[in-house]
Amino acid sequence: MNLEVVAMFEVTALPAVNATLNCIAGILLLAGYAFIRQGRIEPHRRCMLAAFSVSTLFLLSYLVYHFEVGSQPFTGQGPIRLLYFSVLISHVVLAALIPPLALITLRRGLRRDDSRHIAIARWTFPLWLYVSITGVIVYWMLYQM
Repeated sequence: MNLEVVAMFEVTALPAVNATLNCIAGILLLAGYAFIRQGRIEPHRRCMLAAFSVSTLFLLSYLVYHFEVGSQPFTGQGPIRLLYFSVLISHVVLAALIPPLALITLRRGLRRDDSRHIAIARWTFPLWLYVSITGVIVYWMLYQM
């Protein structure tokens, strides 16, 4: 079998991998939030570091896919098209904010700069969760619907 065909098959599987990574990141974010609400700092820390790691894997996988394959056009028509692009635009704009916000939030948390960590986490958490959830929705609308 031609190696290019094998490589392309694997690359074309990346959107599903990316959606899975987004889903896992969302679950880890929710678990981390639940832990900190219970005052369980160590499990919170582990979940947030894992969410950051999974999101980093997502970003690498996303970049590889789009470098190798390019963009997938949305073919839906009518009101669903407006909904798709509304979700996509909000997702992309907020996704660009997450890496710096997450890095600052993690740094403050790891240094136990608690008041500043909490102040930025109040913004980072809901935005990051929204991006994780809408990433799965965009995948579903683009590749499964």
